[in-house]
Amino acid sequence: MKWDALEDEPCSLARTVAVIGDRWSLLILRECFLRIRRFDDFQASLGITRHLLADRLKKLVRFGVLRRVPYQESPTRHEYILTQRGLDLYPIIMSIVHWGNIHMVDSRGRPVLHEHKSCKKMFDPIMVCSECGEPLTAKAVHVHPGPGVRRSSPEHAKAQGRNKTTA
Repeated sequence: MKWDALEDEPCSLARTVAVIGDRWSLLILRECFLRIRRFDDFQASLGITRHLLADRLKKLVRFGVLRRVPYQESPTRHEYILTQRGLDLYPIIMSIVHWGNIHMVDSRGRPVLHEHKSCKKMFDPIMVCSECGEPLTAKAVHVHPGPGVRRSSPEHAKAQGRNKTTA
């Protein structure tokens, strides 16, 4: 696989990595979910160079994750707002945060806690089956080729292969 051609791969993970697979894009998304919207605020929060930030924001706009909306004229300045496609990345971001909360915390504990607005309880995100509601683990899932995979592709061979789990 070529890094600059991931978006054309017949693999949903590869296509997603093409959009959010670098550290700056993920950190920009984190800031978006923390309600940061303006270029200078992203730069101040992340310490990223202007050139790199502009590049990553352009990419996220191109893939429809963010939309660029003017908030000032003379000079024109823009905010970057999560689209529905961007909002749909929330479970991914929360899964990464949860992994970090389990495996990367120091003696001070979690840097951020999440409260569910409806029940007012602090929570850990879990992934559940959309059909039965049971929690999902790698060992509890079989993978089958879908209609979007090329029958001669390595992904098809893997899906048909010996280990039918996602791990």
